[in-house]
Amino acid sequence: MNIALWIIQGVLALMFVMAGMMKAFNYEKVKASMPWSSDYSKGTVNFIGWSELLGGIGLILPFAIGVAPVLTAIAAIALAFVMVLAVGVHAKRKENQAIGMNIILVVLLVFVAIGRM
Repeated sequence: MNIALWIIQGVLALMFVMAGMMKAFNYEKVKASMPWSSDYSKGTVNFIGWSELLGGIGLILPFAIGVAPVLTAIAAIALAFVMVLAVGVHAKRKENQAIGMNIILVVLLVFVAIGRM
């Protein structure tokens, strides 16, 4: 179970760090490739990016170094909340493929949160 959790954490962390860096540092690329971003200000998109970037780091670092490992579960819960909000955004825009991906991410994040509590 521990190995499965580490693999899932690693994949999720990589996804969120990469997506977060793009949203936090490359707004023009986000605007060109993610249609939902046109509905939000640059500040909001940057905030989402920083949330994903820090959450991705939080999925690995606290548990890996053994300092406040409960923060890994908290990061997973926080990112799951962000993904639930993303489901709402994509549902409003009728972007069904994105909704499916967000739901899969929520399930994996809840699995990590429960496994690391």
